[in-house]
Amino acid sequence: MESFSLILAIVVVTALAFDFTNGFHDTANAMATTISTGAMRPKVAVAMSAVLNLVGAFLSVEVANTISKGLVDETGIRPEVIFAALVGAILWNLLTWLVGLPSSSSHALMGGLVGATIASAGVGAVHGDVLVTKVLIPAVAAPLVAGVAALVATRMTYVLGRKADGKAAQKGYRAGQIASAGLVSLAHGTNDAQKTMGVITLALVAGGAVAPDSDPPMWVILSAGLAIALGTYLGGWRIIRTMGKGLTDLQPQQGFAAQTSAATVILASSHLGFSLSTTHSVSGSVMGAGLGRKGGVVRWSTATRMFVAWGLTLPAAALVGALAEWVTGLGDWGTALVAVFLVASSAAIWKISRREVVDHTNVNDVEDEPAGVVTTAIAAVTPPPAGTVAGSGAEDLTIPAQKTPATATATADPAAPTTV
Repeated sequence: MESFSLILAIVVVTALAFDFTNGFHDTANAMATTISTGAMRPKVAVAMSAVLNLVGAFLSVEVANTISKGLVDETGIRPEVIFAALVGAILWNLLTWLVGLPSSSSHALMGGLVGATIASAGVGAVHGDVLVTKVLIPAVAAPLVAGVAALVATRMTYVLGRKADGKAAQKGYRAGQIASAGLVSLAHGTNDAQKTMGVITLALVAGGAVAPDSDPPMWVILSAGLAIALGTYLGGWRIIRTMGKGLTDLQPQQGFAAQTSAATVILASSHLGFSLSTTHSVSGSVMGAGLGRKGGVVRWSTATRMFVAWGLTLPAAALVGALAEWVTGLGDWGTALVAVFLVASSAAIWKISRREVVDHTNVNDVEDEPAGVVTTAIAAVTPPPAGTVAGSGAEDLTIPAQKTPATATATADPAAPTTV
């Protein structure tokens, strides 16, 4: 029993460590567009997101129940299986964070759990119908639905605001962005924090600490909420940079439309108990908002790398989870070996990340990348946007300045763009 109590404690600590990585990995989902458009200062944005993530963790347990009761068969699942699943999820989170790709922490967790369960109890221990209906289908549908909604909302925003006073409209959109970003943070707490609650509850059931079909105990809800809030506050600046500046260039109108669309999709999925990827939802809405502005384009080279990461998340985490489960099956020394490997790998990734530090001081600094084929094609067929009179709500326009003696004297580059 003492040995079991130790492994159960290890599982709980590891689950909270995953929750922490989930927090800083997914901060971009709530605050990337708000930071990139200048609606909020970076540190203030992540602090607000952390608080609302904590609040959201207490609003529902539907997603937690999907994890703890629905995805895999509780009978025959050992705590070591859950530990192995968490190893796969944590390592995938850290690797994608290192390269700045907004992949799904949710799918990393699902993949690790499925892989470890199959390695331990066989394919029959995984409830395929739940995996398909509440994980895979939402994974495909979420970015599409959020993207279309954001595209439509962006176009409506520009049409309805074209006669609005420019400065007043910008302030209004920035305020709307802050409100919608807070809603995304709240939604993130109701969805992602619950996944860790579900995993810990599954471990407690597997260890006989709580009865089968139990809801997460209060201490589990509180600890999971605090862990994801702390991770959120520290901020996953690398992924914030990719989501805010790497996919497309957003104006406050677009940021507001993207955040509102994503929050609606996430809250609806939490109510239905779908283990939705907030990353997929927000990424889809950002791309939709980017295409919704006249002349706006998406940097498809970055988007393609992101799509590849999405496709690899489930199988990669499942493979690592299965391998970790095989090693833990060798005995206590196997479990210790996996734990040492996890700590050493995490430390190595952190050390590599220090070679190029990304934080709140340089999160909006992005080097221009060459335009891809799709971006070039879209730009070629898009008419030049019309000029904007000061005080209008339409998008900004730059036109080449005339080569006059005045401009030649005033600027070092006589062809420099001038905003009108």
